[in-house]
Amino acid sequence: MRAGTPLTDDDRAGWLKRLGEEMASMIAQGERPVLTCSALKRRYRETLRAAVPELGFVFLELTREESAYRVAHRPGHYMPASLVDSQFAALEVPTGEPNTLPLDATAPVSELAAQVDRWLRECGAVNLKQPA
Repeated sequence: MRAGTPLTDDDRAGWLKRLGEEMASMIAQGERPVLTCSALKRRYRETLRAAVPELGFVFLELTREESAYRVAHRPGHYMPASLVDSQFAALEVPTGEPNTLPLDATAPVSELAAQVDRWLRECGAVNLKQPA
């Protein structure tokens, strides 16, 4: 990605499997991990769910334009703004997927954190639900 080349499904497969294994291991040790990643496609999310069936996802909704602006103004990050289009081309919005909370990514971080915290408290640590 640093060179401006989008990752393929094959590039991501081992990485996603490893992330799932790491989360499952942490949960087995009594920890409650939080993972941030761009699980753009349903099959990526399913790979993570296979490792952690009760896994919840927070989907931060953002327009392509706002995303491009943010990436272009992010100092020192490995992903160039030229890859934003490929990210949106690969994106499969998780509409209707279980244990998924969609949020407006333009909201203040404190508001987003409060919404996630409320959702997790309402759903419990294991039995996540769709938001009402």
